[in-house]
Amino acid sequence: MDKGIFMHREELDEFVEQVTARTDLLQIVQSYVPLKRKGNRYWGCCPFHGEKTPSFSVVPDKGFFYCFGCHAGGNVFKFLSLIENISYFEAIKLQAEKLGIPLPRRQKSPQEIARDKEIADLRKVNEMARDFFHNCLTLTRLGEPGKAYFASRSISAETIEEFKLGFAPHAWDKLSTAFLKRGVKQELLLSGGLAAERQNGEGVYDRFRNRIIIPIADERGRVVGFGGRVLDDSTPKYLNTPETVLFNKRRILFGLDRAGRAIKQAGYAIVVEGYMDAISVFSAGVKNVVASLGTAFTPEHCKLLLRYAPAIYFCYDSDDAGQKATIRALSIVQGTGASVRVIVVPDGKDPDEYIRKHGAEAFQQLVKKALPLVEYRLQYVLKHFEHDGLEGKVKALHAMLPVLTGIREPAVLGEYIKRLAQALLLDEGIVRDELRRFGHQPLPEDNSSFTQREPIRQAVRHTDTALQRAGRIVIRLAFQDAGILQHFAAMMPLTGIGDRAQREILLALQELAEQGKNSNDTELPNKLSEEAMAELSRAMVEDLGVLSETEAYSNAVRVLRRAYLNMRYVEHSQRAAELAQQGDEAYVAELNQAQKIKDEMEALQFE
Repeated sequence: MDKGIFMHREELDEFVEQVTARTDLLQIVQSYVPLKRKGNRYWGCCPFHGEKTPSFSVVPDKGFFYCFGCHAGGNVFKFLSLIENISYFEAIKLQAEKLGIPLPRRQKSPQEIARDKEIADLRKVNEMARDFFHNCLTLTRLGEPGKAYFASRSISAETIEEFKLGFAPHAWDKLSTAFLKRGVKQELLLSGGLAAERQNGEGVYDRFRNRIIIPIADERGRVVGFGGRVLDDSTPKYLNTPETVLFNKRRILFGLDRAGRAIKQAGYAIVVEGYMDAISVFSAGVKNVVASLGTAFTPEHCKLLLRYAPAIYFCYDSDDAGQKATIRALSIVQGTGASVRVIVVPDGKDPDEYIRKHGAEAFQQLVKKALPLVEYRLQYVLKHFEHDGLEGKVKALHAMLPVLTGIREPAVLGEYIKRLAQALLLDEGIVRDELRRFGHQPLPEDNSSFTQREPIRQAVRHTDTALQRAGRIVIRLAFQDAGILQHFAAMMPLTGIGDRAQREILLALQELAEQGKNSNDTELPNKLSEEAMAELSRAMVEDLGVLSETEAYSNAVRVLRRAYLNMRYVEHSQRAAELAQQGDEAYVAELNQAQKIKDEMEALQFE
């Protein structure tokens, strides 16, 4: 948690408590997930992994959600952090902003204050510019050329409104003059990339003129810059905002603010070359699409997308330039652990043109037929390399080696080696030898030599024992009543809990109780690992069935204490055997202790 911005821990606690008190878990979750009520809980399809049968549960009166499929769980801020792909504390701050609750801050340096003000002012000016361009397009006669262009590209009024598309008038200083009259400083127009200084004389002129305008937003939907496309054959065809404190093309993907949730749901992102392609694909009903901004796909783009999903589908133009761009992009992604596919658009068309000619359904079929990275590369190499002669065969083989080294499954690797050898009329042994030399290491026998990237959430089957269920019952009741925790700790040491996550939860609750704090204290989420937080959530959400809380607790204590006693019985018995073997008479005491424990275990059976 970024506590550095706060003056005191007390202020932080008070701030989080205030945000928590005014935040409704059910309301927040329902803004993202359709839920149906069943008793005191609500059910829906999990937003964190694909499923058709609802396994995602919310219990508002407990303040927790839990998915029985992928085991995501937590409180309202954990939900926001997962759904918005932000940190836990950023989720608290995001909710505070929505509620209008100010963050208590430490004294900042003059430089920090100046930078914060510049960023805030630039955000405001960018929003003003977005509205200016949009209104020029939709509300004035100045926008008629822009409307005609969008109509020619089959861009609907709904899409124009969705993306707040606009038009920069065919005038030198329409925006600059209007903004200066409204009190916007000339320095902001320059630093924000909306204007440039005149070469002859004083003043500024508009950077974007006689272009359709596409606002570019960051992940959170805040306008950071603009893209402008000419209406004729003049150059440059595309013009973006220059680098600013807000706008860095290497780190921004157009459309990610709209596509993020769809990418998580689909499990993959579609990357296209330009924003018009992204807008067209989005309008065709394929929402998990983003575009790079006039620059090659970068490692920063890759890392950004892998925070949302483990797979990336590239859909660049199918002409030579587009195919070369695809190969460059694939080289960036390879080695990250991402699953990579390529959507092949036929007839040398870009996605936008293909959709306009063949329709949305035809493009969606192309997505379904996307080729795996190695398959695409193999087809590309065989098509673009002359491999009749020996020199051509060697070039084609070497062009395939980088992608072959990325195959983790031995059976799949063997199949591609066989196919490549047959296509090039080479012996399989030659292909294998070249592959070994290229990688400077033996071919892998398993997956261990490859870097594994942690995947996004997916459905996972967990074996659920009676011992774990008992532990969750104790956790649930101890969370609600510190007296229960005290009673349970008197029955057996918390360190005797066998399940690691459950032990972590109970020890954290005990630590808070010793400090005079309750279980809802703001420190608890920071004390718990993600595994423990999910287990706590399941404990709070899980149905106790027909048993009352008192009956459930008694049964749980009996199960857990018996398991603890059994563990101690084994320890004393083993110790007695070791001592007896050594001829040490202390083994008698160990045997007596083991017998006492056994007697207690037998007594538990009759309670």
